[in-house]
Amino acid sequence: MIQRGIIGIDLGDAHPAVWRIGEVPALDAAAVVREVLDAESAGFHFATLPDAARAPLAAPRADAVQRAALAAPHTRTIALVPEVDAVASEPFHVSTQLASLDYISYGRAGWLVAADGSAPRLAALGRGPLGADDALDEASDAVEAARRLWDTWEDTAEIRDVATGRYLDADRVHYADFRGRSFSVKGPSIIPRPPQGQLPVLAPYGLVPAGQADVLLVSAPAGDLLVAEAAAAREAYPEHIVLAELDVVLDARGRSGADRLAELDALSAWELPHALFAGGPRELADYLGELLGVAHGVRVHPAVLGVELPELAQLVLPELRRRGRLAPVNADAPFRHVLGLRRPPPSRYSTTRAGGIR
Repeated sequence: MIQRGIIGIDLGDAHPAVWRIGEVPALDAAAVVREVLDAESAGFHFATLPDAARAPLAAPRADAVQRAALAAPHTRTIALVPEVDAVASEPFHVSTQLASLDYISYGRAGWLVAADGSAPRLAALGRGPLGADDALDEASDAVEAARRLWDTWEDTAEIRDVATGRYLDADRVHYADFRGRSFSVKGPSIIPRPPQGQLPVLAPYGLVPAGQADVLLVSAPAGDLLVAEAAAAREAYPEHIVLAELDVVLDARGRSGADRLAELDALSAWELPHALFAGGPRELADYLGELLGVAHGVRVHPAVLGVELPELAQLVLPELRRRGRLAPVNADAPFRHVLGLRRPPPSRYSTTRAGGIR
């Protein structure tokens, strides 16, 4: 039986030389919505929105959550997953922003966790740099704090009884009382429990403890190694969703992917974080089919979004669907459902009546 998987796209330009060849994306609201709608029309199951700090030349733009919230009301099928740095962001605000996004998108939101403890990033926040281990510890604590805050409202906490003037049942709203290694969060959240209960958390393999992430993003330096790594991760963590990470440079505009890549590399060195595919659409469909045989899905990173996305939409995804390799795209399906995750159990605080807010 052929395994059908999911496919996502990162809505950013992966190659650092993009701006030097004139492929400068518009940064207005209409462009943000258009990018997301193009990805939805192509049939991607989800789109990740990169952290604004990764924009070339430090271009001014709204942060990833704001861009996702802007596009969400215009979409019906695609899940929106902003990249939010767990170290450079306040955990309480991250939790409430993402919960709000889940409401705006009717349950089609997720969180792509990042952890940048570098001096330039943290200096803007008045903090000193963090060592690698400290950054990972803080990211882990931030994810745990957010998950606890999403549970501080029980599913039945809202009453909304106009006649009696009661909006909520105070006994069903709870303190998180989370104490991390470098911060604490009292709670409760200012946002009711998200529609999904818990937003799916996506994290690069090894960034946070596996139990804190619903989706593990697996990388490798080469294509054959990526297949092996994805298979190994799925075997080691059978309760998790495993997605393979792949950079893509396609034959397009009358030029081969290899030639386009050489032109870009001549302008700026590309320190590849993922395996790279450079070639034709049909060959890419072959390789993605191989990946989908071992991983639950793939997230592609276009070298140049404005060039790769049309090719993916017109030639690659249709071919994968023709071969029966992709799961169907369903309107208004919660992101957890798309990933094959069950709705989480009731709030962890639901039996702790003594902890309610009064």
